Amino acid sequence: MAGKNTIFVVETIIITFLFFNIIGVFSDDLVPIPADKSQLNSWFEANVKPLDARKDTLDPALVAAEANKTIIKVRTDGSGDFKTITEAVKSIPEGNKRRVIIWIGGGNYTEKIKIERTKPFVTFYGDSKNVPNIIFHGTAKEYTTVDSATVIVESEYFNAVNINFVNTAPRPDGKSDKAQAAALRTGGDKASLYNCKMFGFQDTFCDDSGKHFFKDCYIEGTVDFIFGNGKSLYLNTETHVIPGDPMAMVTAHARAAENFDSGFSFVHCMITGTGNTAYLGRAWKQYSKVVFSYTDMTDVIHPEGWSNFGKKEFDSTVYYGEYKCKGAGATLDKRVPFTKKLSDEEAKPFISLAYIEGSKWLLPPVTL
Repeated sequence: MAGKNTIFVVETIIITFLFFNIIGVFSDDLVPIPADKSQLNSWFEANVKPLDARKDTLDPALVAAEANKTIIKVRTDGSGDFKTITEAVKSIPEGNKRRVIIWIGGGNYTEKIKIERTKPFVTFYGDSKNVPNIIFHGTAKEYTTVDSATVIVESEYFNAVNINFVNTAPRPDGKSDKAQAAALRTGGDKASLYNCKMFGFQDTFCDDSGKHFFKDCYIEGTVDFIFGNGKSLYLNTETHVIPGDPMAMVTAHARAAENFDSGFSFVHCMITGTGNTAYLGRAWKQYSKVVFSYTDMTDVIHPEGWSNFGKKEFDSTVYYGEYKCKGAGATLDKRVPFTKKLSDEEAKPFISLAYIEGSKWLLPPVTL
């Protein structure tokens, strides 16, 4: 009997050890984003640690790619490996398995760029003191809306640091056909952007599909200027409503079915502009899902807050939530009835890295 008891104790210790190690893998995901914005960077550093500290928790393919990274330099004056970003992307082999950092010198790059699904692990990196601008003028009339983007990313594990994405197509005047023009489309899973800016008018950013993370970014536009069916966490990001339209929409989420795992979560963000013209979101699809937490909203936000896109039947299916936001535009008194004023418990899934399974793939921004 003593032998059996010993075996039982050993088995219990092993199971307990494995349990807590498995929990430890995901524990960083579950630490909530602090309510105090001044603690945001320290929280990030504690929970999104460098590769060497997290090799056991990250996707094995990502660990292998980061361990074998290479750098390609692009400069407009020809002093780099390439003069254009397009050439640099073309040099990456299909089936790429290593992190390729495309270091982009300051200046303007007038190019329309596409990173195919066969080229994962690509980083666009710019100098924070001389941020490069990637510029094009594509419109929906020429390319369709989603393919109008100046930069289209379809591959997994894309990363951008200190990059401006710009679409210079004219502002839609309400008369021209298919004038929507995107600056960026992210359609691959596990993309992260740090200190990046997106400039356009209608449909500036297509957050198309997959899990994405944005920190310290800036996105401006007029109508539906963040749209798509991505599952994304926006942290300390400014969304700026360009004045001049009688009605503007910050988001247009495209969740089409209740079982789709997607949605936009904005935490400690800023919505800037003036005039009571902008809605936080309109229901592009029936199950559109958007939540704003700890967000500072100016009076640019219309008191009603949200739009069902003229479809009353969407009132019971959309998920539009607000949690402890502030500013002149955050008053809930006149919000539409289908607005959800989230409780602490209801807000939890939207204010941690678990929302995008960050412990499996999210890394701090590269520094060169």
